[in-house]
Amino acid sequence: MNPIAFHLGPIEVHWYGVIIATGVILAVYLAVREGNKRGINADDIYDMILWALPAALICARLYYVAFQWQYYKNNPGEIIQIWDGGIAIYGSLIGAMIVVIWFCRKRFIPVWLMLDVAAPTVILAQSIGRWGNFMNQEAFGKVTSLTYLQGLHLPHFIISQMYISGAYRQPTFLYESIWSFLGFLVLITLRHNPKFFKQGEVFLSYVMWYSFGRFFIEGMRTDSLMLYNLRVSQILSIVLFVGAIGIIIYRRQRRETNPWYLEGNTLHVDL
Repeated sequence: MNPIAFHLGPIEVHWYGVIIATGVILAVYLAVREGNKRGINADDIYDMILWALPAALICARLYYVAFQWQYYKNNPGEIIQIWDGGIAIYGSLIGAMIVVIWFCRKRFIPVWLMLDVAAPTVILAQSIGRWGNFMNQEAFGKVTSLTYLQGLHLPHFIISQMYISGAYRQPTFLYESIWSFLGFLVLITLRHNPKFFKQGEVFLSYVMWYSFGRFFIEGMRTDSLMLYNLRVSQILSIVLFVGAIGIIIYRRQRRETNPWYLEGNTLHVDL
């Protein structure tokens, strides 16, 4: 399949960018809708996105470069060549979260609530974004057989796109896309149940869900960033999963006055 969606004069517009942009636009739309219900002004979300998107892109690149430093230290001119590939989703999430914390403190918006509103939409955007990897034939897994792929009852266009470098590959992009979409459905279904989530727990549940699935999917991939003989994303997945559980337990036991998610922004005042 052609990774180029269309041309704007001499400019090639890639399907990867179109798909990522679609995921972001949908995520922002859904976050604004939910934010209005929880007492978060739409303009605050739009303003936050203007800061968070560049930070996410920069941190995604820096994360990748850091773990490929043996190559980039000898080719420093390529560090900024993000158009040649080389970004990491964990890096983008870390960068975006830092911006969210900074922005919310500046605007006097509850940080945990903003993260809760954003979390389900982010994991939906991740699910959509993996199809950009599909178009680029990247984020695939180990060699497999045509019989195996046909046994998954996949459409022909997916099977044919998984024929890479003379062999069929595990469609790990698809595994993560499905896992992320299921996480989106679970979070949006449960978060409106009364007395179910304290503020912060929708986000922490997202962290647990995504990191749990990513740990196993990462083990199937062939393009993992490595730290010695360990896969970086698997290490981080374990840390995030255990950390999220620990934070939930700590906040439930030590800070019982934390508001419920459905209480929304208790600092919000309509003018």
